[in-house]
Amino acid sequence: MRPFFSAFLPPLWLVCLLAGPVLADEALEQKAAREAAMEPALAWLKLVDQGDYDQSWEAAAELFKKALTREQWNQALNGARKPLGRLISRELKSASYAESLPGAPDGRYVVIQFATVFEKKKGALETVTPMEDPDGVWRVSGYYIK
Repeated sequence: MRPFFSAFLPPLWLVCLLAGPVLADEALEQKAAREAAMEPALAWLKLVDQGDYDQSWEAAAELFKKALTREQWNQALNGARKPLGRLISRELKSASYAESLPGAPDGRYVVIQFATVFEKKKGALETVTPMEDPDGVWRVSGYYIK
């Protein structure tokens, strides 16, 4: 005899069958977001690589600009990025979609990590986090070098 509550539950195969298309759509949506975020992230990194810190601030997400003034951004990069020298190589390590990140409002984010070699630092890990701004455009909301 089956327990009373299980009579009202659908069989596991039906749950999997119904959930499959939803999970596939979600995976496609996340893949599309990762692809959409990559180009603006690389274009933004190019500005930073060229030392055009003002323009990189201008091109950043609204969240980024609210967190740092242009002057603070210039100071941060002059202290952290400039001493590393010119870019030698940058290789994609990972790109992960997220809708929630620590210390940030909920939204659509892609956390991209690169294994990067600079003239004066051979083993750097760059993390660039584009987000979808309210206008639907992907812009960088965070940058970190380790």
